[in-house]
Amino acid sequence: MVETSVTKSRKPVAETLDMGCEVRLDQVSKQYTQGKEQVAALEKVSIDVKAGEFLAIMGASGSGKSTLLNLVAGLDKPSQGDIYLNGRAISGWKDNQLTLFRRREIGFVFQLFNLIPTLSAEENAALPLLMAGESRSVWQPKVGDWLKRVGLESRRKHYPAELSGGQMQRLAIVRALIHHPSLILVDEPTGNLDSKTGDQMLFILKEITEDLGVTVIMVTHDPMVAAYGHTLITLKDGRIVDSAAR
Repeated sequence: MVETSVTKSRKPVAETLDMGCEVRLDQVSKQYTQGKEQVAALEKVSIDVKAGEFLAIMGASGSGKSTLLNLVAGLDKPSQGDIYLNGRAISGWKDNQLTLFRRREIGFVFQLFNLIPTLSAEENAALPLLMAGESRSVWQPKVGDWLKRVGLESRRKHYPAELSGGQMQRLAIVRALIHHPSLILVDEPTGNLDSKTGDQMLFILKEITEDLGVTVIMVTHDPMVAAYGHTLITLKDGRIVDSAAR
């Protein structure tokens, strides 16, 4: 087993967490059927991520990185093995429990930003709060504070088409963190950014998540991006081939 670090949190997942989420994969495998063949996306992957850790997972296309993120988020189920969030195996959770956990405790940052073009910057940032039923008078000040923190205060009324790639990714970070999740899942965050803008975005992400004590799992093919993690794991053909603390 590859261990990045271990904690013993047993806080009920239904509660809003005051710290990062502990994540553990125990001998997790995932196979898909393509025609008459079984294709292994992950094979016996074991990882321990302590609360508040920034884990970078690096690998080429097809190495299993995105499959791993989907499994941790409960968007897919492993063929073998178990995934534990704060000590509880999510294989035993019902769909509504997984949906509630994602809504309350997970923030997502994607390569393609996934902003809604018909909503303003502040409305895109507020989406998790809107889904939780918060009124404008409650969410608007929160969003304003967050946009100011990432340098987007003057862009709050702009639409995604009026923003640069770096501004859209910063907005996506705000959206991922606005509801104070305990776990952030990041998928190729700089794929659509130039190197300078990507570095700025990663610095912001790491700084904010460390301030909040949030757990981050980031997948990338780029070693320069992976260097922002506290721990680096390398995947190849669905297997862990290297692990190192940074």
